[in-house]
Amino acid sequence: MNQRQALTAFAALSQETRLQIIRLLVVAGPEGLAAGALAEKVEVSPSNISFHLKELEHSGLIDAQRQSRSIIYTANYESLGGLIRFLMEDCCSGHPEICAPAAAVTTCCAPKMEEKLQ
Repeated sequence: MNQRQALTAFAALSQETRLQIIRLLVVAGPEGLAAGALAEKVEVSPSNISFHLKELEHSGLIDAQRQSRSIIYTANYESLGGLIRFLMEDCCSGHPEICAPAAAVTTCCAPKMEEKLQ
């Protein structure tokens, strides 16, 4: 990921609704969620969710795939990982113990977000 891509991603994430969408899609995993389900969970109108999904898709942080009459959105884990790697590049000045808390991020789970999906 280059600096321009990172700035685009951070711009997309700097809005509350879009950040909620990303977090929900990360928890949803590869099955993803339909736009209507996302709108319901973040409590916005269908037109509003479409705007936010378009911005996130443009940033490369989510992917969309048509399934029958629905469009299913999924987190783009490669892009999200690239964003984290961009931030952590050249980290720690040769002291890996400094980065240990950041490295632990990849092993966490989000039980509160899972509850929101149910």
